[in-house]
Amino acid sequence: MSTRTPVACLRDRVGSTVTIAGWVHRRRVLKSVAFLVIRDRSGTAQAVFAEPPEVAEETVVRLTGQVVANPRAPQGVELREPALEVLSAPEKRPPFDLYRPEVAAGLPVVLDNAAVALRHPLLRRRFEVAAASVAAFRRVLDGQGFTEIHTPKIVATATESGANVFQLDYFGRPACLAQSPQFFKQAMVGVFERVYEVGPVFRAEPHDTARHLAQYTSLDAELGFIAGHRDVMAVLRDVIAEMAAAAGPDAPAVPEEIPSIDFAAAQELLARNTGEDPRGEPDLAPAHERRLCEWAEREHGSEFLFVTGYPMAKRPFYTHPDPADPVRSNSFDLLFRGLELVTGGQRLHRHADYLAVLGEAAAQYSDYLDVFAYGMPPHGGFAIGLERWVARVLGVANVRGATLFPRDLHRLRP
Repeated sequence: MSTRTPVACLRDRVGSTVTIAGWVHRRRVLKSVAFLVIRDRSGTAQAVFAEPPEVAEETVVRLTGQVVANPRAPQGVELREPALEVLSAPEKRPPFDLYRPEVAAGLPVVLDNAAVALRHPLLRRRFEVAAASVAAFRRVLDGQGFTEIHTPKIVATATESGANVFQLDYFGRPACLAQSPQFFKQAMVGVFERVYEVGPVFRAEPHDTARHLAQYTSLDAELGFIAGHRDVMAVLRDVIAEMAAAAGPDAPAVPEEIPSIDFAAAQELLARNTGEDPRGEPDLAPAHERRLCEWAEREHGSEFLFVTGYPMAKRPFYTHPDPADPVRSNSFDLLFRGLELVTGGQRLHRHADYLAVLGEAAAQYSDYLDVFAYGMPPHGGFAIGLERWVARVLGVANVRGATLFPRDLHRLRP
């Protein structure tokens, strides 16, 4: 059998006889000639026939023929009069035309028919960007001495709020799906010093918005022997810069130093410039995140903005307070194009501090607290939502549009 050639390589094979295989992306029949546009993982290419082949769009085919230069053809080459073999014929038509440049369907149609809808090049590109972004995340952290880990997704206790977990019966015992690998990655700082994970997390939050999912992919990192949360921010900046470069022509520019604003200063800025007064609130509203991003782009030329020093009252119990002001935390959010993209910060690392913070609740976290009973370095980390990142980079209005088979308040299929 002939070796299969990806269609993107046909320009290098002019004059040769090759075999390609893929889907019939488009069929066009003119008066004296017919064209099949063939799509494979690498792109599309044109095949020319004197007699129109009886194949429908999305038929899986194998073609063998000579590559001929033609400046009017896609890529400047085409396959002339190839031998055609049908490998699989479709039983149904796609819910919309996949060959059209734009997606001629709404989000519900795309999600309901994801297995075929995602063949559209524009939709598929979102997940190519996701894959390239994950590879970039790994590449940077591998280069900085991190070790990749894989932690359980069935856990005995909630990482954050117990009200927002999916409960399940684990052989007669109560358990839940992990909201985060936080506890495990902290434990592994005591083993490897620097760790990361790419994996699913689960949030039983009854939000029905364009930015929330019940399951998403989290890019987590944790590192030890830090001086404070700004060491974590420096690593995150390197990660984001590499992920942006991997995203291709849609990539945002990442400055050498991402601008930063203190939470209280951000509230003062909003109070002066928006007609609202958010001072005293423990968190930023979505509208405030958008306003701050507009300010960062206007004043600093950056689509990214760090907000630091969030109130301890709004951060998880394991967050390290600011030594100079214990009401504030050594934590941060990274905002990007009007939306919180990353949350991170420094964690508590002394056993006694955890006992003081948790009080009577400490017994519920005995396994977790044992980690700190054996000596842990100052450490911190961050988590990036992959789907939210891709949606922001590519300008996808709803995060579900950047999610493979999304799970949310209403959707459990396909």
